[in-house]
Amino acid sequence: MYAHDDFEPDHTSSPTDTMIQDLQLYGYRPAPDEADPRITPEDHVIQTAVADIFDALISTMADTSLDFDLDEILWSTVNTFHRAAERIETKLDDNEQAQKRLQREQDGSEVKSVQLETLIDLGQSLIDRRESMELFRETAADLFLKATGTHWSPRSGSRTSHRHLTAAMIDSRDFIAAKKRAETESLVPPGPKVAFSGGDTMDHRLIWDRLDQIHAKHPDMVLLHGGSPKGAERIAATWASNRKVPQVAFKPDWTKHAKAAPFKRNDQMLDCMPIGVVVFPGTGIQDNLADKARKMGIPVYRMAAGA
Repeated sequence: MYAHDDFEPDHTSSPTDTMIQDLQLYGYRPAPDEADPRITPEDHVIQTAVADIFDALISTMADTSLDFDLDEILWSTVNTFHRAAERIETKLDDNEQAQKRLQREQDGSEVKSVQLETLIDLGQSLIDRRESMELFRETAADLFLKATGTHWSPRSGSRTSHRHLTAAMIDSRDFIAAKKRAETESLVPPGPKVAFSGGDTMDHRLIWDRLDQIHAKHPDMVLLHGGSPKGAERIAATWASNRKVPQVAFKPDWTKHAKAAPFKRNDQMLDCMPIGVVVFPGTGIQDNLADKARKMGIPVYRMAAGA
C-alpha cells in the first residue's frame, strides 16, 4: 500500500507482454540473422502488382504537366527493385563467406553444426528473396520498355537475372572481373584435396607407399604441397607426376611475406579445405601446418622417417 491513495505506480510491460503486443500489431517477423519461413509471393502476383504500379503512375502523370517527369519516375521505379536485389546479393556474399568460415571451424560439436545449418537456411531464404526482387525488376523493365520505347539499364554496374541469364546486361568491369575468376577457377582441379608437407626427408619408398595408400582410397585426389625443389615435397611432386595425379604447388612468397612466407603458405593450403594433411619430419613449418589443421578439424597424419 502507498501513503497516498491517488499515487499510481508505473506499470512496466514485461518482455512477454511486449512480444505478444508486437505480434498482434505486426504479425510474425524473423530477426535479420534468421531464415524467414514465410513464402515469397507467387510470380503472377508480383507481375500483377508491378503492372498496377505502372498503370497508376502512367494514368496519373501522362498528358499532364508532370508528363516530362514520367520517364524518370518509371526508370526510378525499376531501379528501386534493382537496388533491392543488389542489397540482397551483398548479404548473400556475406553469408557465403560466413559459411566458408564455419566450415573451416567445424570441430564436431553440435553448436558449430547448428550455426552452419542456420547460415545455410538463411542463405536459401536470401536466394528466394533475390529471385523475387529480380522478377519485380524484370517485370518493371519490360513495362518500362513498353511505356517509353527504350530498354531499361542501370546507370552503373550490371543487371543480371539468376533465372534468365540470357537477359543479362553486364558492366564491362564486372565482366572482366568475372572472366578472371573463371580463368582462375578453371585451373583448380576437381576432387578431394590432400595437403603434403615435409622437410629434408629422402625416404622415397615410405613417401610413395603412403601416397599410394591415399590414392587407392581417393583415386580423384589432388595433391597440395609446398613446391620445395628438394626433400620430401620434391619426392611427393615426382610421385604425383608419375601417378598422373593433379598437383598444386604452394610456393612461399618471400618477397611479399619475408620470414612469414612459409606460414602464410600453410594458410593458403588450408584455405582449400583439404580432406587430410600428411606431414613428414621437418621444422616448425610442418608443426605449424599440423597445428592449424587440427584446430580446423582436418585429420593430420604424421609420418616418421623409416616408419
